[in-house]
Amino acid sequence: MAKSRHQELGLTDEKVLDMYRTMLRARKIDERMWLLNRAGKIPFVISCQGQEAAQVGAAYALNLEEDYAAPYYRDMGVVLAFGMTTRDLFLSGFAKAEDPNSGGRQMPGHFGQKKNRILTGSSPVTTQLPHAVGVALAGKMEKKDFVSFVTLGEGSSNQGDFHEGLNFAGVHKLPVITMVENNKYAISVPLDRQVASETVADRGKSYGMPGYQVNGNDPLDVFAVIKEARERAVNGEGPTLVEAITNRLTAHSSDDDHTAYRDKEEIEEMKKNDCIMLFSEYLKEQGVLTDDAETAMMKEIDDEINDATEYAENAPYPEPTDALKYVYAEEGGE
Repeated sequence: MAKSRHQELGLTDEKVLDMYRTMLRARKIDERMWLLNRAGKIPFVISCQGQEAAQVGAAYALNLEEDYAAPYYRDMGVVLAFGMTTRDLFLSGFAKAEDPNSGGRQMPGHFGQKKNRILTGSSPVTTQLPHAVGVALAGKMEKKDFVSFVTLGEGSSNQGDFHEGLNFAGVHKLPVITMVENNKYAISVPLDRQVASETVADRGKSYGMPGYQVNGNDPLDVFAVIKEARERAVNGEGPTLVEAITNRLTAHSSDDDHTAYRDKEEIEEMKKNDCIMLFSEYLKEQGVLTDDAETAMMKEIDDEINDATEYAENAPYPEPTDALKYVYAEEGGE
């Protein structure tokens, strides 16, 4: 009997089911965040919907016990794979004191969790890329085998940090993988008004690294290219640039109206290529997932989200003085 695509990639049935579960969890958390925002309970949402396949496919190709991630603001799938919990994300959304990302002091989508090797992100786009390159440099200097993984949108691939970071990584052959999640819009500006090169991946050659464009709606395609990039990195062959072509199914954020710059037909066409739906269909075709198992999985995730929402909504807010935490040195060396 011929092997399925995921088996050819070395993925078991259990592993691809876990990938789907993580994608579905990210989608359902995001959907709940929108409801809470529209109800006036949380201040802001910047969505992962449509990009979960790229995020989860990439994360599962990494060593989730040793590698470092420098995610951008949409990367709920990445941080869930690296160990952040549903409760953690809702504590962040409600800006509560227990929020592991910032203690309730940052906007949602500014991920950071030391214990899971998730580098703290900042609001200016692409600043995470030089940080990820620095981590890769440290790993190389200390002769460690971990890889640094950084993501960004295609709009911010035009920022100076992108070019400086990739150039440094290429010169020093650092173990860093840069994945551009190309959803074709920098807020409202379409791709053809952002990037003059034929693809973002083409830029890799300029910095002395291979550049690959991949179908970001297929987690298995993304897994394959990131797995190869990681092997190159740990073998001392240097960095890789990956461009995952994907779709942003929602507005840029809860403060944006994407119908002002995208017509209804375009939005409907994107929904036909929803990565969650496509991966579900693949798993069912392979006999890995059944309708009943999917229903049970959704119920389990819904229960988890309900519990996390209730906990986070009732958790205490930070004290006003907490705004100064981790900013100035404190007595006792804390």
